[in-house]
Amino acid sequence: MPISDIPIFSMLRTRMQWHQERQRVLAENVANADTPRFRPQDLKPLDFGRDAHGAGQANGQIALASTDPAHIGAAGGGGAFAAERPMNKYDVRPAGNAVNLEDEMMKVAGNQMDYQAAISLYSRSMGLFRTALGKR
Repeated sequence: MPISDIPIFSMLRTRMQWHQERQRVLAENVANADTPRFRPQDLKPLDFGRDAHGAGQANGQIALASTDPAHIGAAGGGGAFAAERPMNKYDVRPAGNAVNLEDEMMKVAGNQMDYQAAISLYSRSMGLFRTALGKR
């Protein structure tokens, strides 16, 4: 049985991919801090509760939910996670930009800590498997 079939590893890989995608979105927010009429974006949090019971899974992978049959499916690259736009109307500058650098940097730091925790769990779990198999 390949390790990719074990649900905890699949979930941790998905979590790490989500954090990588979120880092990209947050970096775009920071990069466009001076762009007129730019609105910051963020990703919706992952919900493993629905997927833990087998709903939305195909061949051990978490499938994307489609809200409209006319939508084009993801090609597997960036943008595989749903983005949401926070409504911060009180932080809009006269040029129409709504990026708050302090908030974005707090999100980046929190995202980095969560990513490191997922990596740590993944590597420790792999270490436990190696120990159990006598490969250490």
